[in-house]
Amino acid sequence: MLKRTPFFDFHTSLGAKMVDFAGWEMPLMYRSIVDEHQHTRSSGGLFDVSHMGRLSFSGKDAAKFLNLVASRDLSTSAVGQCKYALICNEQGGVMDDVIISRDTKQWLMVCNASNRDKLNKHFFAIRKQRDLDFDMSDSTEATAMVALQGPKAIDKIAGVLPTDLSALKRWRFESGSFMLIKYTIYRTGYTGEDGIELVLPAKMAGMAMKLLGGRFEKETATLRPAGLGARDTLRTEAGLPLYGHELSEEIDPIEAGLGFAVSLEKDFIGAAALRAKVQTRKLVGLELEGRRIARQGAIIQKSGQPIGVATSGTMSPTLGKSIAMAFVGLEHAAVGTAVDVELSGTPHAAKVVPLPFYKRA
Repeated sequence: MLKRTPFFDFHTSLGAKMVDFAGWEMPLMYRSIVDEHQHTRSSGGLFDVSHMGRLSFSGKDAAKFLNLVASRDLSTSAVGQCKYALICNEQGGVMDDVIISRDTKQWLMVCNASNRDKLNKHFFAIRKQRDLDFDMSDSTEATAMVALQGPKAIDKIAGVLPTDLSALKRWRFESGSFMLIKYTIYRTGYTGEDGIELVLPAKMAGMAMKLLGGRFEKETATLRPAGLGARDTLRTEAGLPLYGHELSEEIDPIEAGLGFAVSLEKDFIGAAALRAKVQTRKLVGLELEGRRIARQGAIIQKSGQPIGVATSGTMSPTLGKSIAMAFVGLEHAAVGTAVDVELSGTPHAAKVVPLPFYKRA
């Protein structure tokens, strides 16, 4: 049986098309993917991200443990700071990409829904093997999480919560209480736009929707609900990786273009393998001629020979072009390189372009 987030009734009341996503019944779209995408870019979108895992770590060895399993150097993290990091296996492959935040007495982690159980097992095993003293808890199903993204999102909700959002910098978070409701608000997101992600008790989900947006169904609403479809097209335009596409246990973070989140000067699980690995391919952006879309697995060719594979592709609502991300050999990764993408057995012309495809000025 599929799990349901605390916002399930909200989704169905607005006629959302629900789908199975990592064992959760989630909204694919409400009106149309393009409409939800464009409204997020121009005004603001509201996304239910309650399916994502929310873990916390505390105790004597919590920081030591996290620095062991995470690719990023967390020793310099300030209280209130969030850092994007990878959890790697011994071979340097990515088990998941996560956000790790330092609170006053604990560390918080947000992970992908599809990898939550795997990470819990991995973390318990490491704690036992290394005899580390820390406590770990999973609050995913006891809490709700909603992302408010877009150029008008911050102003829209600035007066709702007591947190001064204008003073909250990107990749920072703050916890507080409002009408006896405890919440944590992160200035992070997955759309290429500014915005926040809010965590609060699951039982307060209905009240939260009324406070945050009100009449979402109105055409003139600043914030309108958006589903997984728009979330995917938005993150693709922003060149952001999706686990199972640009990341997996067979893909390492360096070739995926995430070297900024890898601190090879420290020892963490997978570091030795990454130091020793000779990189032969790179994640690049592609722009295709015409309107055909390069789906995951499409073969990238040069002079009729395979040189790589597509990981994600879409018709960009913002750019009006067919775009894709793909792994190609280093010798073919230069911007401007002409390639072909094999679609239904027929080569379609494309060229390598910079990532991200879209970046808000």
